[in-house]
Amino acid sequence: MSEKKFGKSFGDLNSLKQNFFNNNDGMLKMADGMADIINAQPVRKVCKICGSPLVRTDDKKGAAQGGNAGSDSAARDEQNGTGHAGCVVKSHNIDYIVCGKCGHLNSANEDTDDFASKVYVEDDYSKNYSMKDKENYDRRMNMIYVPKAEFLIESLKKDGIAASDIKDLDIGAGCGYFVAALKGLGIESTGIEVSATEVEHGNAMIGDGKGSFLKHVGLTDSIGYIGNTDANVISAIGVLEHLIHLRENLDAIRDNKNIRYLYASVPMFSFSCAFEAAFQDCYNRHMGGTHTHLFTNESIKVMAESIGFEVAYEWRFGSDINDLYRFISVSMRKNGNEEFADMFAERFTPLMDKLQLVLDESEFSSELHFILRRR
Repeated sequence: MSEKKFGKSFGDLNSLKQNFFNNNDGMLKMADGMADIINAQPVRKVCKICGSPLVRTDDKKGAAQGGNAGSDSAARDEQNGTGHAGCVVKSHNIDYIVCGKCGHLNSANEDTDDFASKVYVEDDYSKNYSMKDKENYDRRMNMIYVPKAEFLIESLKKDGIAASDIKDLDIGAGCGYFVAALKGLGIESTGIEVSATEVEHGNAMIGDGKGSFLKHVGLTDSIGYIGNTDANVISAIGVLEHLIHLRENLDAIRDNKNIRYLYASVPMFSFSCAFEAAFQDCYNRHMGGTHTHLFTNESIKVMAESIGFEVAYEWRFGSDINDLYRFISVSMRKNGNEEFADMFAERFTPLMDKLQLVLDESEFSSELHFILRRR
């Protein structure tokens, strides 16, 4: 049975997300472009996590041809309590399918090497989230990533592991915010990242700017780094959903006995998905773009068991209410209700932490931080 923690104050988060408000149309155009790329990829036939066949409820021909496969899916669905096997979620020109076995939300088309090359390398998607100067870098790190690092340290302490005994390899490190946060707390950490721009920027921001704390790697090089590391913790903060070769990376974690923990944060099939499906003219930061699949409680458990790990610690704090606030605010301003939008903000924003906590405690919120422990 995992230990669970719920909630985290939004604080001044909106100040870091102003581009989502002020440049809604530009961000939406970017996401629509990524939707075109994923829709050009081959049809996805099996679940990204458990490998079960995907049967769409809106595909009458496919369901008829599936025969027993559809019945088996429904039976597994009933047994696992995932609900709505094969349900198709349509949002921002992308179809997603609910897996009947683990409830994982899969895009109808595959995430492929071609997709990854176009959105992570050619378009350098990460540039949309880079902070250009040291002051802003440190502000973002302290506000968002230091609490994550503290959660890791506090959790492993309960397992009898001191901070001085933690050695971390951060995969998909981006600009190195999490690496910097760990280092600031006395933890040994290095990061690997596919974006050369992010690596250059991060190394300039971390420490005295002279270190090479981040390494630039190819799209599949993380597998080798994981397989050969002597780190006892692999961290993947907002990364597992982006790994094209997720299974190979997980297998590398399974096979490297030095690795005792996997610490990850992932986007979840959640209330944010419903909000995004309802507001088609607002930027979809959660279900869309490079998020070609979203996790569920059951799919995380299945993933953990497949590599001989168990879910040890959870921290649930989503941004569903923040998303809803943004959608209402952006839509009101689009409709000419500028003053009313300001009035709404004054009334609504003081309630956001309390409202989000209700959603977090329902265990259907947009983000989950979890620590898997080797059995």
